Amino acid sequence: MTLTEQIKSKALELGIHKVGIAKAEALSSESVYLKEWLNRGNHASMQWIEKNVERRVDPREIVPKAKSVISVAVNYYTSTEHHPAADEGKISRYAWGDDYHIHVTKRIQLLFESIKQWAPESEGRYYVDTGPVMEKAWAARAGLGWQGKHTNIITKEYGSWVFLGEIITTLELDADNVMEDLCGTCTACIDACPTDAIHDPYIVDSNKCISYLTIEHRGEIAKSLGKDFHQWIYGCDICQDVCPWNKFQRTTDQNEFSARVHNIDPKLTELIDISQKEFSLRFKNSPVKRTKREGIIRNATIVHNNTLTDQIII
Repeated sequence: MTLTEQIKSKALELGIHKVGIAKAEALSSESVYLKEWLNRGNHASMQWIEKNVERRVDPREIVPKAKSVISVAVNYYTSTEHHPAADEGKISRYAWGDDYHIHVTKRIQLLFESIKQWAPESEGRYYVDTGPVMEKAWAARAGLGWQGKHTNIITKEYGSWVFLGEIITTLELDADNVMEDLCGTCTACIDACPTDAIHDPYIVDSNKCISYLTIEHRGEIAKSLGKDFHQWIYGCDICQDVCPWNKFQRTTDQNEFSARVHNIDPKLTELIDISQKEFSLRFKNSPVKRTKREGIIRNATIVHNNTLTDQIII
């Protein structure tokens, strides 16, 4: 068994569902796209994306003498479905269970430690959505899937319901083939976005994205955007829900991503009045903590007011 095969076998043993390898080199075309995206202001208030651009587009700026990037994907899909009443909100599927940073990082860390045992002379770094790495670009280059028109990675086996991570290493491993883009002429995700955030294929304007607005954005949200939240109070899955490739999803075998009862169609009034103590207890080790108490109150209030407005119109 080669070292490449050994790494892939260990990854699957650790509960990683897909693993692929790409040559560590500058992301030339992706660099042009990133800089154009930033110049248009599509990153909204996410100023950290502007920093370390050169490190984002070349892994050798992070790990000198890097030769390979190992990309992994972990399936998080659960079979539970949304059925919210008028007085309930919706939370993005990825945040129904435990925080993926905790569990995917543990798996990658164990894989990284195994690699160090097999090749102690090697150097590297690992990330799970925490460093200056274009993880979707590397997942595509490593053959895990392709970047859809909604910009999420789509896999043949699990659709786009996957968490990503990567290891940058000085080991020269066998690279996988890039997978072709299988979106074809489909525009389902573009057509379904209620705020027109996907204004062109493969380009998302964060300023209009419900997921960005309900998670990353701080402060008030324009009424012109809030009116189209469709009961989403944390994140948004609309572009993934309509994707034809997501009919191939599989229920994850990892219990930590199973839905917590109170994350399925939560009562809006409960969240509008939630105290800091209640918020911390309810969302302990949950991705929802990222929006903070003020954010969840704001989002729940917007959706609640939309409901009241709809009732008056009717």
